[in-house]
Amino acid sequence: MLSWPQLLFVAEDYNKKIVGYVLAKMEDETDDEVHGHITSLAVLRTHRKLGLATKLMRATEAAMIETFSAKFLSLHVRVTNRAALTLYRDTLGFNIDDTDPKYYADQEDAYFMKKTFGPQGAKPDKKKPKASGGLLALQQEKAEKGDTKGADERNL
Repeated sequence: MLSWPQLLFVAEDYNKKIVGYVLAKMEDETDDEVHGHITSLAVLRTHRKLGLATKLMRATEAAMIETFSAKFLSLHVRVTNRAALTLYRDTLGFNIDDTDPKYYADQEDAYFMKKTFGPQGAKPDKKKPKASGGLLALQQEKAEKGDTKGADERNL
């Protein structure tokens, strides 16, 4: 977190309770193109299906492109996690690049997924789902409008 503070986003409800987060990093130990990696993404069950995971991921993509000129983003996901696969593949545009056998501590396989941003680090998809379920708009969206008070996402 100290190396890439601009790649940690949280979503809060009106009571300032954290209901979701994404933790990401830049891969700097490889000879590949500059790219980011999602370490963890989570949203409380009570706050799922509201578009929070999508908003958190898109905020992370934008930060990687704008701050680090990332060319692509990678992540691992359990082969049995159908909800996450649908989010990553169908909503966010990731592709399965490989399968890592016994990736997790319980020996389950993981898909290694990638999303390429384009030859010059093109901007990610700008579609933004509407906030719902009594949640405030994300800090990034509010910042675009010049209002950062009461935002439900903090860039720590």
